[in-house]
Amino acid sequence: MDPDIHENLLTNGKGQKGVPSEEKLKDRLWSETKKMWVVAGPAIFTRCSTFGITVISQAFIGHIGATELAGYALDSTVFLRFVNGIVLGMASGLETLCGQAYGANQYHMLGVYLQRSWMVLFTCTIFLVPLFCLTTPILKALGQDEAIAEEAGVIALWFIPVVFSFIPSLTCQMFLQTQSKNMIISYLAFCSLSLHIFLSWLLTVRYKFGIPGAMISTILAYWLPNMGQLSFVMCGGCRDTWKGFSFLAFKDLWPIIKLSLSSGAMLCLELWYNTVLILLTGNMENAEVEINALSICLNINGWEMMLAFGFLAAASEVAAAVAELSPLLACSILLNSVQPVLSGVAVGAGWQSIVAYVNITCYYLVGIPVGVVLGYVFHMQVKGVWIGMLFGTFVQTIVLIVITCKTDWDNQVSIARKRVNRWFVEAEEPSANQQGV
Repeated sequence: MDPDIHENLLTNGKGQKGVPSEEKLKDRLWSETKKMWVVAGPAIFTRCSTFGITVISQAFIGHIGATELAGYALDSTVFLRFVNGIVLGMASGLETLCGQAYGANQYHMLGVYLQRSWMVLFTCTIFLVPLFCLTTPILKALGQDEAIAEEAGVIALWFIPVVFSFIPSLTCQMFLQTQSKNMIISYLAFCSLSLHIFLSWLLTVRYKFGIPGAMISTILAYWLPNMGQLSFVMCGGCRDTWKGFSFLAFKDLWPIIKLSLSSGAMLCLELWYNTVLILLTGNMENAEVEINALSICLNINGWEMMLAFGFLAAASEVAAAVAELSPLLACSILLNSVQPVLSGVAVGAGWQSIVAYVNITCYYLVGIPVGVVLGYVFHMQVKGVWIGMLFGTFVQTIVLIVITCKTDWDNQVSIARKRVNRWFVEAEEPSANQQGV
């Protein structure tokens, strides 16, 4: 986090020594907006580019065959999203710790937190690998189409290197964004995305290598930016915050684990919502078309910029199914422009546990049951499932708006100031003890 932004937060928008700023409100608003876009602009581009890798792969796999496309859709929107939710959620705890350390001028601790996060996430990811090795029997047990389940099992093995790429990717991004070093991430993401488009065309369309060609390009697209980010961090790009590998990374892992689990629970409950929807459509009539249509719409919903690629991936019946879902897709895009901001406010205020309960209630006790009733009882098929998803998201958005409006933000600033001051004192105690020895 930028030190100026951090200081402004803790002083509640006042100048030095508590004197209110004389700037006009519009000038202050413009100044804060510019600071926000310095961080948000590159972060948005990076997230869109990273998500685009999956969408581009789906687009080119759509040229191979409908069954392959459905298998890839199941893997990417069920198993890959399941694991990505866990890793992203747990990695978001690093963002909190790095932000606190940077704000307290304890720069060397950022590198230590980064290494601790690597160890926690690597251990967690190892336990998740069997999901990809047992994809076919798991999908068959869940009632998915047999041919699609077999194809998904083959593709899932290619996703194992992708899963491990999430660890350095997400943690390095949060490590660098805390220091406002976002542009290097954006440059690497752009280069990776461009290379992925070219390699996907070359290996799947030009040389007809099929699934292996598409997945080789996907793996390279995920790992090349990681190599660039790690090289930047370790080779002088972060001299103040990266002091090399340290044995301190093996100490005090429990706070990292606890914060990672809390953050992971909040985010996973949200990301897994779409996973359940895809599994529900796999049990419907004409499952191949339904899965392809819903997965394309979910990808468009997550990355509106790649609208053309999403439609390109579909065969002509699939295109009709996607067209039928377009009005619901528009409603999803509208809701998703508001809901993530509210979730971000909740995370910044440390409400991960509260939001986790909100997500369980709105998504799993409201949205999914409504989708099941509309889809199966009223025979609305995939449209009914999507309406249920929208209803759950709508209820969650309303609840978060109410919580945000009723919050005493002056009190939240006071709590944040006390938390940082307490953390600073605790961080200084080990150094003082070492000097005494």
